[in-house]
Amino acid sequence: MFVDNVKIYIKAGDGGNGCVSFHREKYVARGGPDGGDGGNGGNIVFVIDEGTNTLLDFRYHRKFVAKNGGDGMPAKFHGATADDLIIKVPAGTVIKDAESGKVIKDMSDCGPTVICKGGRGGWGNRRFATPTRQIPRFAKNGTRGEEKEVILELKMLADVGLVGFPNVGKSSILSMISSAKPKIANYHFTTLSPVLGVVRAGEGGGFVCADIPGLIEGASEGAGLGHDFLRHVDRCRLIIHVVDISGSEGRDPVEDIKKINAELAGYSEKLASRPQIIAANKYDALDSDVVDVKAFEKYVKEELGAELIYVSAATRENIDALVKAAAKRLESLPPIEYYETEYVQEEVADTGDRSVDIRLEDGVYIVEGDWLYNFMGSINFDDRESLSYFQRVLKSSGLIEKLEAAGVRDGDTVSIYDFEFDFVK
Repeated sequence: MFVDNVKIYIKAGDGGNGCVSFHREKYVARGGPDGGDGGNGGNIVFVIDEGTNTLLDFRYHRKFVAKNGGDGMPAKFHGATADDLIIKVPAGTVIKDAESGKVIKDMSDCGPTVICKGGRGGWGNRRFATPTRQIPRFAKNGTRGEEKEVILELKMLADVGLVGFPNVGKSSILSMISSAKPKIANYHFTTLSPVLGVVRAGEGGGFVCADIPGLIEGASEGAGLGHDFLRHVDRCRLIIHVVDISGSEGRDPVEDIKKINAELAGYSEKLASRPQIIAANKYDALDSDVVDVKAFEKYVKEELGAELIYVSAATRENIDALVKAAAKRLESLPPIEYYETEYVQEEVADTGDRSVDIRLEDGVYIVEGDWLYNFMGSINFDDRESLSYFQRVLKSSGLIEKLEAAGVRDGDTVSIYDFEFDFVK
């Protein structure tokens, strides 16, 4: 089965929490704080897997969560840093943000890429020791790892795309010019998935060719199979437009070309502007009483401005000429297009944003905010000094005023990440 578009959820690991500990050893007075830092969470890393050409592995496995960093330990022991979670994708996979649709990374010609960064480990209490605060009884929690839903969209890395109506001979031509073995039969929609083949063209030369199935009228709007596979000609530098010149199915080859080009334009004007070579297949079975060859040639050369080559997949007539023409044309065309990154990840670092979300549930005012999550991890509510610091931050951040504006009165219960207290101004 060919799978080329999936949505998955990815989450990097959270950072480990810092440790609150004090050095205790016989004959060592006032050993002081020795709580270790937490380890960093694992990143989500995408890498190119050269051995695959489909996203089938993601059909049922759509949630990827990296491990959290280890918590800090006494005796200044640092928590373990979690291993990165490696996700392998085929070359040509475009990673997009599911919410905005913007491109995060084009996995076509790059090394391992971090898509979600793991959380930083929290500091142990030894980090907070000062000449005036010699016994800090608090540490910091690790920060959260990044998480998001992404869309994996496979766009094949082919130099040349074979397009045309079903049963015009695209698969037969690909099987002759390359070592690819597509399914070939005399009925429509024989090919149900794109097929890649490497074409040799002279010493040291060659190109990658893709057979794009399922293009019919209305494909750009979802008809047939073309809507699913038009994306695979997005990167193609050259299009070989295969048309049935024999008239065996009673269709006009000029109208066939116009309809397919209209579908390409409906999907992408940029795609429709790509140079084309018209491969008039089944030339050995041409019936001049059915097909007006002169009108066909006039349209291709004068109106379309494309190169025309009569070929026959059945007798192999002019197949080599088609390969040479494609290779020569590619020499003057720009390289395969890679998609630029559009998505900009918001920095996790503290930017001074003190926004919070306050809501009332079952008589309890629940307060949440990214900065609050990290802040609460540094508070030891059994320590008077740490509790005083907590109260000062609530006032200086404006949270007290925001609670009052939300309707909180003396005696109401407030919950901040499972820490509940009665509000008293």
